[in-house]
Amino acid sequence: MTRQIAEAVEQHLGARGVGVVLRAHHLCMGCRGVRQEETEMVTSSMLGTLRSDATSRAEFFRLCKD
Repeated sequence: MTRQIAEAVEQHLGARGVGVVLRAHHLCMGCRGVRQEETEMVTSSMLGTLRSDATSRAEFFRLCKD
């Protein structure tokens, strides 16, 4: 899903670089199984200049920090 969002932004907005970070709570981990309610899943997708340029990517991740 993360990649699909990044590709849609790139395609529809014509962006030269796209970064998407998704943070979500994993309900199966919280409600069943190990019952760790604070379990969080994080995925990311980088396209264009954010994928090819380490400096741009580092700046993006620095801006994403909580």
